[in-house]
Amino acid sequence: MTNFNSATGLAEGSFGVGTYQTAEGKQFPGLVLPDGTVFDLSDQYHDTHAIFADWDRAVDGLNDLAAKKGKVELRFENLKALPVVAHPNMLCAGSNYRAHVAEMMTHNKFNQDKREPGESDESFYARNLAEVDRRAKEGMPFFWTGLHSSLCGANDDIILPLIGEHPDWELEFGVITKNTGRYLTSEEADDVIAAYVMCNDIGTVDEFRRADVKFGYDWVSKHQPNFKPLGPFAVPKEFVDRSKVKITLKLSGQTMQDWPISDMIFPPEKILSYASERIKLTPGDLLITGSPPGNGASHGNRWMRPGDIVESEITYLGRQVNKVVAEETGGRTPNFGPFITEW
Repeated sequence: MTNFNSATGLAEGSFGVGTYQTAEGKQFPGLVLPDGTVFDLSDQYHDTHAIFADWDRAVDGLNDLAAKKGKVELRFENLKALPVVAHPNMLCAGSNYRAHVAEMMTHNKFNQDKREPGESDESFYARNLAEVDRRAKEGMPFFWTGLHSSLCGANDDIILPLIGEHPDWELEFGVITKNTGRYLTSEEADDVIAAYVMCNDIGTVDEFRRADVKFGYDWVSKHQPNFKPLGPFAVPKEFVDRSKVKITLKLSGQTMQDWPISDMIFPPEKILSYASERIKLTPGDLLITGSPPGNGASHGNRWMRPGDIVESEITYLGRQVNKVVAEETGGRTPNFGPFITEW
């Protein structure tokens, strides 16, 4: 049985790697032990990107440091967690959980033309789930690229922008890569994975489609500032049993998401294999693998609003706590405003 330390949420015998800031403002890459002990790694690495670029050698030294437990100078609870990696290439997988995809296909207004006249939600959901399973066997993964300017620390405020009325959450299991790769098999792609990390993929879902341009979804609505709380650390792959991982998110005390990642349609290595045919994978790339069910639409269109508290946890990967606040713009207002939804 795996024991998790309440100080960090890390499994005993594991460790995390992240980026932290002291009360005096010093920023540094650090190693976090389950009991909350933190070691400053800045003597060896200037940032976590350097660690992931040197991962196969670095991880041996990190294991040695974790085992020695030298003089304790820093505590996890006294540090501010910054994004685990500051400027990664971001790959954002979508439509990757069976139940979530079937749920969206059942309730999304853009899919209602496929509902039979008078068909119940239960029947429509069952048909959609069968379509999802067909895609898992015959289809391919789907991802878009993201902006690292949307990243923030694990416990930073979630800032609701002036544009968008339906800010939604999607807690996701993430992957950080250690090697360059092109045209990888799934087995080779698995060897590219250095560590796993938690990310909340926030978006204003009413800003996904434009009527004036016929290019389908517009993913820019997912990359406002502080829309990607990341961390508080990345955990080396060997410490994580993916068969036991569950994603849990609470909004102001109400459980919204509570789902195993075993419901993924395509596991991380298959998504990375697919991605390596479209782009060049590089060390420190961040892949987030999609969200399980439990978004705002499935909770009576309950969206985030100022004053909410978001509490997130993924097995092995720690916890996040975020306050939801309205954006302060100093009086500045949008020039273009919301998307055109009718044309």
